[in-house]
Amino acid sequence: MKKITYFLVFLFTFLSIQSHSQHSIAREWNEQLLDAIRVDFARPTVHARNLFHTSMLMYDAWAIFDEQAETVFLGKSFRGFDCPFSGIDTPTDVDAARHEVISYAMFRLLSHRFQNSPGSTESLASFSSYLASLGYDENFTSTDYSTGSYAALGNYLASEIIAFGLQDGSHEQSGYNNLYYNSVNEPLVLELYEDNTGIDPNRWQPLAFDVFIDQSGNVYPLNTPDFVSPEWGEVAPFSLTTDELEILNNGFDSYLYHNPGDPAYIQNSNEDGFDDPYKWYFTLVASWSSHLDPDDNTLIDISPNGLGNVDFVDLPQTFEEFRLFYDYMEGGDPGSGHALNPYTNAPYTPQMVKRGDYARVLAEFWADGPDSETPPGHWFTIMNYVSDHPLVEKRINGQGPVLSNLEWDVKCYLALGGAMHDCAVTTWGIKGYYDYIRPISAIRYMAGKGQSSDMSLPNYDPHGIPLVPGRIELIESGDPLAGDSDENVGRVKIYAWKGPDFIADPDVDIAGVDWVLGEHWWPYQRPTFVTPPFAGYVSGHSTFSRAAAEVLTLLTGDAFFPGGMGTFDVVQNEFLVFEEGPSETFQLQWATYRDASDQTSLSRIWGGIHPPIDDIPGRIIGAEIGVEAYTLAEQYFNATLSTEEFVTENSIRIYPNPFSNDLNIRNYRSQSLRFQLYGLDGKLIHSESSNNPQVTLTIEGLESGLYLLKVLNKNNDVLTVEKLIKN
Repeated sequence: MKKITYFLVFLFTFLSIQSHSQHSIAREWNEQLLDAIRVDFARPTVHARNLFHTSMLMYDAWAIFDEQAETVFLGKSFRGFDCPFSGIDTPTDVDAARHEVISYAMFRLLSHRFQNSPGSTESLASFSSYLASLGYDENFTSTDYSTGSYAALGNYLASEIIAFGLQDGSHEQSGYNNLYYNSVNEPLVLELYEDNTGIDPNRWQPLAFDVFIDQSGNVYPLNTPDFVSPEWGEVAPFSLTTDELEILNNGFDSYLYHNPGDPAYIQNSNEDGFDDPYKWYFTLVASWSSHLDPDDNTLIDISPNGLGNVDFVDLPQTFEEFRLFYDYMEGGDPGSGHALNPYTNAPYTPQMVKRGDYARVLAEFWADGPDSETPPGHWFTIMNYVSDHPLVEKRINGQGPVLSNLEWDVKCYLALGGAMHDCAVTTWGIKGYYDYIRPISAIRYMAGKGQSSDMSLPNYDPHGIPLVPGRIELIESGDPLAGDSDENVGRVKIYAWKGPDFIADPDVDIAGVDWVLGEHWWPYQRPTFVTPPFAGYVSGHSTFSRAAAEVLTLLTGDAFFPGGMGTFDVVQNEFLVFEEGPSETFQLQWATYRDASDQTSLSRIWGGIHPPIDDIPGRIIGAEIGVEAYTLAEQYFNATLSTEEFVTENSIRIYPNPFSNDLNIRNYRSQSLRFQLYGLDGKLIHSESSNNPQVTLTIEGLESGLYLLKVLNKNNDVLTVEKLIKN
């Protein structure tokens, strides 16, 4: 119950500075969505998409009555999907019309999206109750807005977005299932501590539980959860372009935007395992696990005076730079903090806190715990917190007129929702292709193999774990871990958090830190969760958070939180879920949005979820996506998109999808193009060239199913590859 109670504290402390004006209808429906996410399965991809689609819906419902702004979806072709709109009479009360359109549209879309949620009873009742409280009738289901009905227009807009979502590559209609992915490794049965040395140490390994409970506290229907969304790169994005896309095959076609290239794969060490990047990255996670002890009296300054202010250009690129960036033994990064609060022009007050409390709280706070709105939703709560702050002037990029609450909210949500969705499309496309191992599997694998530092010592293996005095050592006779018959002598031990076996009652027990068998190493997570059910590379938390930080910086025109600092109060022994703690009361503090983002990234290392190689590419990709999504959103705000830019990045429109026999292609630049249709087996079915502005490909005799259309220019450059459905 501690975290449920503390979620209420979150609402009234982290979101404590509330605007005295009434929230907009967009904000109220966004809160309905966040509440529904918290009781649904914790699927970051699915909910990033929900946050974007609802944001696009609410923005369009506002924009159709604005003289300058351009809609994204309504009346447009968005990612190959046509949403016709013949217009509606200008209302005498624009605010009331927007209120009605948004409310009906959000009610219909949310009711559809959460009908199969484990929390559906609660969520659907809340949607109905809220709609009724606004004076609207949920039994009005007409979509015929030609009558001038704004309720019907809301229903119509929702119906079109629902239809779009059923063909956008998410596999929503079949429960967001995987079509092609299969794990190469057998599941790790956690509680048996079985030999894990037979796996491919470069690939993701499923985890097997008696009962798996996801980050939202829902009991999962399978005790060995499948990889969540490995094919998500195919989902229709917001701002991502085909120029950023590669289609690669690692068992199935993976759509990779912002491809970061290979992670670090394990090397056959020759008595110098610590120089193998793979071994260094993963053993750093084990090393930082030693910091998760409230009995360790190491104090650090966690205020903006002591932490943050990492320059983006200082992010590491080479292995040697990684080794300089992360403090292997003491934890943290090179951030030196901020000299002054730019609002008060005074220094930030230092806050000395036990490292063991700070690291444990970070792992819980940024993971979102059992009341999770998932990382994309978490950044929406932060956006709402910023919007409510009385020091915030609601001017886009800090310029221009002060906006109404509704205009501010729909514009902020579109930019942030677009960025979060594009991060999910990008990150999970990369995760599905590289299928990279998590620390729980890598550390147990290497420790099971032995040590790779010294061939003259016992238990040497080229894939073994490097020995690090004080952190990773060999067990000797007389060691408490040696066993009654010295059966463990020569095996690897790690100085780390001891794990869930040492917690009987999480309300009073603390596992603490001590030497444990290397094959028994645990992340700092709940025993019913342990590690998210998908590959590590790249970190979703790092990508989502950095993108959100860039969007918030651009929306507000200020890198700093309002007043120069964002805060979250942590109460002694009232926050941690799976063990008692923290041992003292303190406050998480961030000067800038990027500081908060960087702290998120470090939290995943302390939590045992990601090595550094997962982190940095995520930060870099997130920064790129955040700027791209904001820039595109701003073009919609100002109606500065040209027709060519609107249709596709390459001025090509392909429709309809699904198609029957005729496939239409609008070639806006009348460039010389070649069209190649392939089956999923790679066989070329049809090829045709044209420089006409309108092309119709007539393809008869095709069986129903999935096909790929490749469009090339006269230089044989691939302009786009589209997945098509044949009816």
